[in-house]
Amino acid sequence: MASVETAAEHERILREIESTDTNCIGPTLRSVYDGQEHGLFMEKLDVRIRNHDREIEKMCNHHFQGFVDSITELLKVRGEAQKLKSQVTETNRHLQDDGKELMGSMEELQKCRVQQRNMASTIDKLSHCLPVLEMYSRLQEQMRAKRYYPALRTLEQLEHTCLPRAGQYRFCSIMAENSPKLRTQIRDTAMTQLRDFLESIRKHSDKIGETAIRQAQLQRSLDSSVSSQSRRGLIGRRGRKEAAAVEGAGPDSGGQGGSPASEQDSGILDVGDEEEEEEEDEVPGAQDLVDFSPVYCCLHIYTVLGLRDVFENYYRKQRRKQARLVLQPHSNMHETLEGYRRYFNQIAGFFVVEDHVLHTTQGLVNRAYVEELWELALSKLIAALRTHSVLDQDNFSPIPVSTEEEYKHYTSQFPVQDPELDKLPFPKKLPFSQFVPKVYSQLKEFIYACLKYSEDLHLSSTEVDDMIRKSTNLLLTRTLSHCLQYAIKKKNVGLAELVQVIINTTHLEQSCHFLEEFISNITNVPPDSANATKLYGTSTFKDARHAAEAEIYTNLNAKIDQFLQLADYDWMAPVPGGGSLEASDYLMDLIAFLNSTFSVFTNLPGKVAQTACMSACKHISTSLTQLLLDPEVRQISLGALHQLNADVKECEGFARAGPVAGFQGDTLLLAFSDLRQLLELFTLWDWSTYLADYGKATCKYLRVNPHTALALLEKMKETSRKNNVFAQFRKTDRDRQKLIDAIIKQLRNLIAQHHT
Repeated sequence: MASVETAAEHERILREIESTDTNCIGPTLRSVYDGQEHGLFMEKLDVRIRNHDREIEKMCNHHFQGFVDSITELLKVRGEAQKLKSQVTETNRHLQDDGKELMGSMEELQKCRVQQRNMASTIDKLSHCLPVLEMYSRLQEQMRAKRYYPALRTLEQLEHTCLPRAGQYRFCSIMAENSPKLRTQIRDTAMTQLRDFLESIRKHSDKIGETAIRQAQLQRSLDSSVSSQSRRGLIGRRGRKEAAAVEGAGPDSGGQGGSPASEQDSGILDVGDEEEEEEEDEVPGAQDLVDFSPVYCCLHIYTVLGLRDVFENYYRKQRRKQARLVLQPHSNMHETLEGYRRYFNQIAGFFVVEDHVLHTTQGLVNRAYVEELWELALSKLIAALRTHSVLDQDNFSPIPVSTEEEYKHYTSQFPVQDPELDKLPFPKKLPFSQFVPKVYSQLKEFIYACLKYSEDLHLSSTEVDDMIRKSTNLLLTRTLSHCLQYAIKKKNVGLAELVQVIINTTHLEQSCHFLEEFISNITNVPPDSANATKLYGTSTFKDARHAAEAEIYTNLNAKIDQFLQLADYDWMAPVPGGGSLEASDYLMDLIAFLNSTFSVFTNLPGKVAQTACMSACKHISTSLTQLLLDPEVRQISLGALHQLNADVKECEGFARAGPVAGFQGDTLLLAFSDLRQLLELFTLWDWSTYLADYGKATCKYLRVNPHTALALLEKMKETSRKNNVFAQFRKTDRDRQKLIDAIIKQLRNLIAQHHT
């Protein structure tokens, strides 16, 4: 029974070995060796192997003949394959040889087609690029030729037509980037030419006006037939020149409608030969004297750029400024007839130019603009002539009043508010001159004229009040202010006249509130309303008064300098023996002049008189100090210092006498304190005190600068050295020289200690 089971187990193991992967046969074989019948298993395994060998042999015998036949057929096919290969190789060789020429032709054809396509593309691109380059070249040529208006047109065509067609090329991008720069350059250049034109006509407006006035005189003097012929000839020539100018401003010429006479005066043209003028008996007009092409060119350029409004505003603004300059009278206008003639010529020349621009441009200026300037010119002209006449006629003296009627006459013209003056008996004097009531009356007349002018303007009371106040302010701040400044600055005005100007402007300043009330009364607008314009009269008269005060100080110092130039000090004078020295003659004359001058200052405001007096004393002190330190004065003796000390004592006596009221104590003496301490230091030879107390608040010589002392001591040292030829033989002179050297050394040490 056990053998049957063993056999069955071995059979199972053999089937498992046959059917199982060799990787998993280990456990199966282990089960054989774990048992006791492995020998029997090996016998069965051998039997099974022999059975399989017999089956393999049968199968091989069955298929062997077919295998041999297949091998034989394969060998036959190999030979045929070799022949076929040889034939294919030979055919391929013939095909390659025959196709080489064709391939070469095809490659050449392909290259030709590529070249043809490239050429067509190049021609197409060049057809778009060449116009760009040609137009850009034309643009550069126009820029070099300064034909800016055609250049601007070319630039626009280049930007909007040619560049978009050309495509995206680097040179196109560069051109597109440069376009705004070129446009700005054209605009700026045109504006520069316009500025040159404006400057030129500003400088030559008197010549233009003179020519226009002569032309008007000529036309009035000729008879009707000659006048008609002249006008026809002039109009014909004017029409031809204006047509040429306008045509020159067109696209083909760049707006250069004429050639400037010179680089400095680009707006003024040559009038022509004088002989030709005499033969034609014609006076050149504005268009003959002025090249207006910069105006036309700039106008066209700004119009193309879309900036016409900017150009119009700029032109009008600049011409308004020039109008104000032209209408401002020259400082010496009223001195000669030629001054008035030049003033009128400038005004006429200005409006001749504006009239020509009005009729040759479309809207650059309009009739209302020109009439506005003309109204301004009339008011300025009338005010300037009237004010100058008042100033010229004034005697700069207080008004004498002998009777009550005269007093009422002047008080009716000018509001005098002085109770003390009312109490004085006749005859008496008003503090101001004829200038004050005349100016006040003319201001009221001007206000009345403004009111009358506004009657037909249909303005409200507030608007009329505002207009009158603004016009009056213009009269005060421009015309009257300029006239007062001229009266103060002119050469022949004296101190007495300046004093009277200060008194006059003070009273006019005090009367400004009466003018305010006068305007309010005639316009029925309260002066304290919210929108009421304040009059600038107070500031105008105050500025004039300050200018007169400054001129008094300047003139007074100039007079003092004239006296000081007469000073003739003997800088090598010996020390006086005994008695007191007298002041120099020039200084006595100077003191007498100052006393008489300050006696005139009694009517001035106290502060002005005090300032003038203090300024004069300081100027004297400073000038005397400068005489001591003058580099040309290389030697100074102690005797010269004693003489200068006597002069300073005379000045101090003048200051103590109180030439002007209002100074407290010895305030005026402070003007001479620096010089006084310096002279005392040298005349008393008090160097020990100075060196010991220097820098202390209680120092006796606090105002003495060590640099000044050192410079003066060096001059004294030089004097001692040169005058005492035999000083080395005299002990006193040697000791004095050593003392000066020691003091100089100590001063230098002092300076080094306090200024490092």
